[in-house]
Amino acid sequence: MPTSERPILIVDDDHDLRLTLAEQLGLEGEFTAVEAATLQEAEALLSAADARFDLVILDITMPDGDGRDFCAKMRQLGHKMPVIMLTGSDAENDVVRGLDAGANDYIAKPFRLAELLARVRALLRRGNAETSTVQGVRVDPDARRAWLGDTELELTTKEFDLLCVLVNDAGKVVTREQIMREVWDSKWWGSTKTLDMHISWLRRKLGDDAHSPRYITTVRGVGFRFERGD
Repeated sequence: MPTSERPILIVDDDHDLRLTLAEQLGLEGEFTAVEAATLQEAEALLSAADARFDLVILDITMPDGDGRDFCAKMRQLGHKMPVIMLTGSDAENDVVRGLDAGANDYIAKPFRLAELLARVRALLRRGNAETSTVQGVRVDPDARRAWLGDTELELTTKEFDLLCVLVNDAGKVVTREQIMREVWDSKWWGSTKTLDMHISWLRRKLGDDAHSPRYITTVRGVGFRFERGD
């Protein structure tokens, strides 16, 4: 199994859907997909001696069982990787049962590939969350605290989440759409005016200048970049 890319297990009995997802993940350049058409195949892959999956995409309705039961079994066996459940229904009861079984997120069929990929990235980002320091700005996701030098920043919930997203991808442009999905709502597709306000408030607390930024640079028409300063 490739080690330079992030391995994702796709568990679905729909061959065409598996193929489409695998191809799209491959095109992203940072993922490699492994497919399973049944829960039995998925169990064998997960139990292999060299098994390493960063995330599982799991259909609820499988020919040899219920994906929710399989997810619960995964958790009982100690598998901690994020799980996104695919469901033919977004009924509240189905969603709650899936989340109670240990899933981290769900998406109802049919879905847009862009939305699924955004959720994959968001879950992997959260799973990798660790204390990061860039240009003297230190963020501790577990403690939900942030500092500028030795001074702790007083941030709202959204300001902190926004700072985490930017710092974790320091040096890279993070699109407005990506930020809105990760910080506000994974299904959010509307105006980004609230993002602009939060960026402004965050800059103020960092002592940053929008016209000559040290930390947060606006990339017009795309998004924002947290400067590495190196």
